[in-house]
Amino acid sequence: MTKELRRVSLVVAAMFMSLFLAGTLLQAVDTEALANDPRNVRNIYESYKTQRGPILVDGKPIAESIAVDSAYRYLRTYDNEVYSGVTGYFSVFRGATGIESAANSYLSGQSSSQFFEQVNAVLSGNPITGAAVELTLDPSLQQAAWDALGDYRGALIAIDPVTGNILAMVSKPGFNVNRIAGHNSEKVSEKYVELESDPANPLINKTIGGDLYHPGSVFKLVVAAAALESGEYNNASTFPNPVSVQLPGSTSEVFNSSRNTCGSDSTVTLSYALRYSCNVPFVELGLALGQDRLRAQAELFGFGKEIRVPMLATPSVFPEEMDDAQLGLSSFGQFDVRVSPLQMALISSAIANGGLMMQPNLIESVISPNLSVISSPQPEVLAQPITAATADALKKMMVQSVSKGVASNASVYGVKVAGKTGTAENGDNERVTLWFTGFAPSINPKVAIALVVEDGGGRDSGASGNGTAAPVARSFFKAVFGQ
Repeated sequence: MTKELRRVSLVVAAMFMSLFLAGTLLQAVDTEALANDPRNVRNIYESYKTQRGPILVDGKPIAESIAVDSAYRYLRTYDNEVYSGVTGYFSVFRGATGIESAANSYLSGQSSSQFFEQVNAVLSGNPITGAAVELTLDPSLQQAAWDALGDYRGALIAIDPVTGNILAMVSKPGFNVNRIAGHNSEKVSEKYVELESDPANPLINKTIGGDLYHPGSVFKLVVAAAALESGEYNNASTFPNPVSVQLPGSTSEVFNSSRNTCGSDSTVTLSYALRYSCNVPFVELGLALGQDRLRAQAELFGFGKEIRVPMLATPSVFPEEMDDAQLGLSSFGQFDVRVSPLQMALISSAIANGGLMMQPNLIESVISPNLSVISSPQPEVLAQPITAATADALKKMMVQSVSKGVASNASVYGVKVAGKTGTAENGDNERVTLWFTGFAPSINPKVAIALVVEDGGGRDSGASGNGTAAPVARSFFKAVFGQ
């Protein structure tokens, strides 16, 4: 009998220990994660009883909470749709997205770093006030990016290649966030359904998320980097220069965009092929390198990895287990290669920064209501995907692409711009996707960018990266350099 009682006692003790550990985990470890879970609607209702901290750009609020005479006590208001992709929304009916979600613990005053303020609020009986989140965005460059894209659907992101700070982040079309943040359930739901069903996807921050895009020829930067990193190729390496190349095991042929040879010689150099964005030499190069080398280089640049800015970016994709025909198409950014503008901006920033890729960052500082600094992220190296020598070789090719190649429409008077354009096909009867990525100036770069224009810029045919995306880049660079 004593033995049976001992067994029962052990089981009961184990059960109590399990409950104790589970309770401790929930209260001490998972508190912040549970509070930030977008499914936690109760937490969102509770947060309306406290004054949520503002989101600031250059010290001015682009989102803030104002007192109102209603059961919710505070209403979240937003400056304008230029920042809609960045802020996202904070809604009692729809949850939170963007910075409102990623920095929710700070904005709601519930982060672990605000523990003593929380204790003080409990003791005093006063509700806690959320912290202010200052962003790294430059307001003049954010507006310049918005204006440069004009009526195009797409996105533009600009990064300081030395620090990783995000200077501009624009997704178009934007939306009126105030319509989602209101307290009228019927009106909010009606507007949300309208935005969610819009084929232009205004609710998605296209710089970091969504279905991603075929990169087209901007992916040639990755292929060229893999070639240079292999030690088997340099800028002057030559390739056969036929009009077209037949994909292995397929009847399909790949042509250059000119439908002609890449220059007039029987061979073409890597430098010339990148400058004029010739497809045939890059198919030959990709097949010679093999998919394992290309995938390894892509992964070094960040493909397949989760990157937070602090919003989580959708990982870019380089396909697995391709046959040679698919590898040939992937070698110039087609088949199932998919990227975000953030990914392409990081590639350009690494080239600009001597091979070092910095952690992209959107938060400059977090400041408590008593003006103490809770958090101030410092520049951090994310990876070194290429050597300084490879970065220098790619930089020279990108400068030539703008000065005398097929990215010429991105040139800016008095500024040496490095860049690469892309025109990605999306299937039969589908309009192309247009790209530019690059940096300026080429020496001591100030900004690295990537931009994408969807839907052929509204054209059924004849659209190109140089014709449409490069002028957008030029407009933005001119604003950067005060022209």
